[in-house]
Amino acid sequence: MHSLDISQLVESRHDKVKQSIERLSDRATIELPPMGEIKTTTKPTKVYLFNGEQGKRDSYVVVAQLSPEFTARLVDRWQELEQKQTSPAELSRMEILTLAMQAEQENQQLKYKIEEDAPKVAFAEQVEVAPDAISVAQAAKILGTGQRRLFSKLRELKWVTRRNEPYQDKIEAGLLDVKLGSWQHPDHGLKQSVTALITGKGLSKLQLLLSIPASSPLFSSAQMSAHQMGEK
Repeated sequence: MHSLDISQLVESRHDKVKQSIERLSDRATIELPPMGEIKTTTKPTKVYLFNGEQGKRDSYVVVAQLSPEFTARLVDRWQELEQKQTSPAELSRMEILTLAMQAEQENQQLKYKIEEDAPKVAFAEQVEVAPDAISVAQAAKILGTGQRRLFSKLRELKWVTRRNEPYQDKIEAGLLDVKLGSWQHPDHGLKQSVTALITGKGLSKLQLLLSIPASSPLFSSAQMSAHQMGEK
């Protein structure tokens, strides 16, 4: 509801209505409504905006001041405005069909996503229960690839160095582990060896990165490996 509405209801000039609103506000009979702007057929017009319960109450006071006999019209106008706000918009048959089709498409997409992710979820559940980290050779067998190829991929992913030693950040992330050993060099004496190991978490991550299909012998191999490590 705004002051131009009121001027049309009481059949009075808009500027006179605005003056009455300002006088009533000066006397503290009503609160001065906020000013807004609406588009008319000629040009934008500045109006006083009556909002909420306070605005509704003050609009009755304004109409009673200007022309009490038009109060019934004001009541009808408020009911019309409130009905527009509370009544849901009616949907056409075409809109209902469109919404139904959209819902069906979303349902199919969700079903496809669940089916697509199922092998990855199953693989992650299998390998992450492994109690210990495994060698790159064992991981390569589980992933259905060769040891050299897997080492090449690990270097490409910046998981291991050119010497196939794990980077510290991948160890801290729980993707890799390390096994330290020593061996006797005939010329240089005792030397330390560093062997990269792949954790269950790392194996799961590699499966996602390598996009291994569910048709590969991955799952049976993963189950057998996890079972064997659990027995050790």
